[in-house]
Amino acid sequence: MLKMLLQLYARLPLAIIHGLGAMIGWLIFACNRKIAFQIKSNLTQANITNNAPDTLTIARKSAIETGKGLAETLAIWFKPQQEVEKWVSSCLGWSHVEAALANQKGIIFLTPHLGCYEITALHFASQHPISILYRPHRKNWLAPIVESGRMRTNITLAPTNIKGVRTLLRTLKQGGAIGILPDQVPGAGEGEWVDFFGRPAYTMTLVNKLKEATDATILLAFGERLSWGRGYIVHIEPFTDEVSPRGVNQAIERLIQKYPTQYLWSYNRHKKPKQQKSPLDETK
Repeated sequence: MLKMLLQLYARLPLAIIHGLGAMIGWLIFACNRKIAFQIKSNLTQANITNNAPDTLTIARKSAIETGKGLAETLAIWFKPQQEVEKWVSSCLGWSHVEAALANQKGIIFLTPHLGCYEITALHFASQHPISILYRPHRKNWLAPIVESGRMRTNITLAPTNIKGVRTLLRTLKQGGAIGILPDQVPGAGEGEWVDFFGRPAYTMTLVNKLKEATDATILLAFGERLSWGRGYIVHIEPFTDEVSPRGVNQAIERLIQKYPTQYLWSYNRHKKPKQQKSPLDETK
């Protein structure tokens, strides 16, 4: 029943979906003090702007964009893949993909929590297969719905475990493409503490390990959300930083600074995984 209702919801025009999402985001920011504080605190720490009124404005806009992200994700998961692709108005930087494919050493797409991060993999999958690293949902009843929404033609899901990592490695060695959320906090023992906007953040080491094992090409991918439900622009850029957790964070920071309101500032990027010591623990 729930899946059928979501399929009906996905038929709505994107402008209406984003309108509903904007209202949800605004209400959450106005009514949920914890989330509002998290957004404002992360923005202040990142020093996106030194002006308090500007920080509040960006925080509100970010909350609205986050609401749009929630609303659009449900629609994208349950809308026919070919119909979702029509929402992509253009792709800037596809030549980097073509060059990487010609190299035949695999592609690692780094797609942070910025803009519509569901649309980038779908856009690539409209032309080539891709394996996506994902964290299985903790609620057993919801996991099948999420997985069925994400599994599409040319998309293989790789869970965040040994089996999933092997899938990614095998895909790259065969010259294929994979997608990773590089700013997702990894499990204990799977990352390093490096700065993210001037504050220690536990950052995955998987990207540099995969690069070392396969010499794959690393590309940054970002789905810019256009206003008034006009769709998305997919941006693809070469990764030019050092291939390390610090280099990954630096590349993400520069991308976020270009589109600060579209970043998921409500996400606790600086949280400490269970059984994982932080630099702050050592100073106590």
